[in-house]
Amino acid sequence: MGNESRRLLLLLIFLLTVQLRVNSVIGICEHGFNDGNKLYNFSLASPLPKFPHGILSEDGFYKVAGNETVLWFQLCGGMLFNHDPPRCAECSECGGPSRCGTECSALAARNAGGYHVCSTLGHASSTNVSILDKQNPFKGVIVRMSSSGKDPGCSLSVSILCDSNGAQGPDSVEKLGTCDYATTLRHPSGCATIISIGGKGFGWFGTLIIIIICLFGAYLLAGTVYRYFFLGVHGIEAIPNLDLWASLPHRTQIFFSSLVRQFSGPSTSHRNSYSPVNS
Repeated sequence: MGNESRRLLLLLIFLLTVQLRVNSVIGICEHGFNDGNKLYNFSLASPLPKFPHGILSEDGFYKVAGNETVLWFQLCGGMLFNHDPPRCAECSECGGPSRCGTECSALAARNAGGYHVCSTLGHASSTNVSILDKQNPFKGVIVRMSSSGKDPGCSLSVSILCDSNGAQGPDSVEKLGTCDYATTLRHPSGCATIISIGGKGFGWFGTLIIIIICLFGAYLLAGTVYRYFFLGVHGIEAIPNLDLWASLPHRTQIFFSSLVRQFSGPSTSHRNSYSPVNS
């Protein structure tokens, strides 16, 4: 392959990798709650008009202090620090002292003898989303993260209250146990969306059609990429089985025409051509 083909292939791999990372971030913060004939959907990482990253902090992290503890956390992903990083004597499970906070999603710092000792509270992979109040699904959700390493009993629970007017908080820290913390913030991402009422959703047939369309699109994309980069086929000819797809309209027309003739019987002109001749 030439240099141009290699660059295009690398670009395609990069875009697919970004898409997979975006999908994984969105996936861990999806939650649905079925209440009778209503399905409440929460998609915390989906973009909103004023919040293009959804619930994720645009600073790369949330920070809140209280009860002699400082919390750093990020929802639906890992933390990024362009400023104000944690300064911890120990940070073995979250990036080490030089990159503390970059390899986890929640961190607690306690002052011990004049310096901070940090405990990892959770990772993005341990994120669990649940409904805040089953009697009132519009109230919001709870996002819980936990640690399974050196501090297996540590966790952070973040209550996200629905507020369509804007974002606010977190403002306080609540200590629930030896290494369990909780905080609250208000955000439009905590508001539920009803995606199905009274069984009027897609249903199994609609879902099957969507799956078939997605598989067909993936087949066309993979086949086109293979023929373009590895077989050297360029232009519209790179589409696999192009002759078949181009002939589909004509094949469909012939099929329906035959059905019409089969169910309507012989046409008037056809009958007239074989009418008996009067002697």
